[in-house]
Amino acid sequence: MNPPTPLIPDSAPFTPEQRAWLNGFFAGMYSRSSGGVPALATAAPAALTPLTIIFGSQTGTSEAIAKKAAKAAIKRGFAATVADMGTFDAGKLPAAKNVLIITSTYGDGEAPDNAKALHAALSSGKVPSLIDVRFSVCALGDTNYTHFCKCGREFDALLEKCGATRATARVDCDLDYEAPFTSWLDAALGALSTSAGSATTTPTASTEESSEDSGYSKKNPFPAPVLAFRPLNVTGSAKEVNHFEFSLEGSNLAYETGDALGVYPQNCPDLVSDVVRALGCDGEEAVATSEGELPLRTALTVHYDLGRPSQALIDLLGPVAAGPAAAGKAPAIRDVLDLLLGAETKPTLAAFIATLKKIQPRLYSISSSPKAHPGQVHLTVGAVRYEANGRKRKGVCSMFLAERAMAVGKAGVFIHSNSNFRLPTDGSKPVIMCGPGTGIAPFRAFLEERRATGAKGKNWLFFGDQRSTTDFLYRDELLTMQQEGHLSRLDLAWSRDQTEKIYVQQRMIEQAAEFFAWLESGASFYVCGDASRMAKDVDAALHKVIEIAGNRTPTQAADYVQALKNAKRYQRDVY
Repeated sequence: MNPPTPLIPDSAPFTPEQRAWLNGFFAGMYSRSSGGVPALATAAPAALTPLTIIFGSQTGTSEAIAKKAAKAAIKRGFAATVADMGTFDAGKLPAAKNVLIITSTYGDGEAPDNAKALHAALSSGKVPSLIDVRFSVCALGDTNYTHFCKCGREFDALLEKCGATRATARVDCDLDYEAPFTSWLDAALGALSTSAGSATTTPTASTEESSEDSGYSKKNPFPAPVLAFRPLNVTGSAKEVNHFEFSLEGSNLAYETGDALGVYPQNCPDLVSDVVRALGCDGEEAVATSEGELPLRTALTVHYDLGRPSQALIDLLGPVAAGPAAAGKAPAIRDVLDLLLGAETKPTLAAFIATLKKIQPRLYSISSSPKAHPGQVHLTVGAVRYEANGRKRKGVCSMFLAERAMAVGKAGVFIHSNSNFRLPTDGSKPVIMCGPGTGIAPFRAFLEERRATGAKGKNWLFFGDQRSTTDFLYRDELLTMQQEGHLSRLDLAWSRDQTEKIYVQQRMIEQAAEFFAWLESGASFYVCGDASRMAKDVDAALHKVIEIAGNRTPTQAADYVQALKNAKRYQRDVY
């Protein structure tokens, strides 16, 4: 008697991998005995190896690749579960046995918001011994920051200090993380399979979503037409912030408010010309890229990163290229050209190209609601210009958008989902938003979304910048929303309109009683902007508001804030 085929139908609530495993298991149970009578198989399939994948994520990247890692692990015979560090109980670590940590670092070497509680628990030394736990860490970071992958390095050390055994070495991933992450995952799953006595050896060919191969994504950006560009500051401002609109028609790309848009920039033509000249080339030489041979000038414009030089380029040109350091300071090498200009000898073109990193996309908080602007996506971008070492410098992507995107006509874009920055699902709940400067971007989107969906909850915005006359971004839109009653409160802080500088965190403390009353009524609090200064000051102000208006001790205020985080009522989009 043969079993029905398949025993677990496609309609069952399992993944394809789980259905295949279960069908194989039950088929084994129905194998025939020598007498032709159905009997249980003499040996049941090997038990799946447990695996806990824990992520720390500020903008959603670590969460996304943790889910990809789980899919790859399931294919290799693991019973993989994905856990958010923000809700993971450190007391359960000893029983986890096999653990993968995937975490980013943001700001000035800080742990993501959702990773801080677990980090603190491990640092306290109060976690039970992890002697039976095997682990490996994937750290995500950006070599343009001083504390590259600091959070991942700390988790790696803390787990070992608590008694856990490192299954494979930690990997520190730069912005172009796909290849090192895939290699790390393959090695880690192989090591954990061996430790568990599993015979699973299927390699991890790719951890990318199949949709990324067939649709537009980071690997395959959509050439979005640039629809509009307008400055948001008034003449006389010390800043330059611009509003950009792109078409997503025909891309099948969809986003939610709170998401970011990845934009692939092109290098400044003047910088490219200076690099070509420093190399002693004419720009027409053919060079290798991952997309085939291109003229040197084209490759340096659209393919290679001319920002902070790689260690390989520093090693190639030698220490003399770094130049003399100022007293007590590191050499002021900010980009590839700085290094080339300081070199005593020119490298060969092939050797030079081999050391360059691929140009990476920049992520910008989306400043539009898809319901208010169907088929479009908007950005709010501050143009970066400064001078260093006697050279004028430009932000790679901000100035590509400001100076050349309209002329080029299109920009390569993709959607970067951020599930850690979302409006409450209940539209009747109030929201408080704090976004000075370009931090206003996601809150313009939030306000548009709440209006488009008819959300009845109150909206309160804290906004600030240098001067009210020149730097009131989206002034007319915000004042109209306030007049209509959609923006219930608008508190403004201008740092240069008076002798004493005033910032948004001071406005929060001034309104402590009402601020706390909103929190007590179920309000969610959102912050967007600079992580190293503004976000820290706003966080301190939030604690002070709770101490003052809530009559809490500092410890009780910290517990209150942690409860807000755990309930997803305190969310930050900081960088």
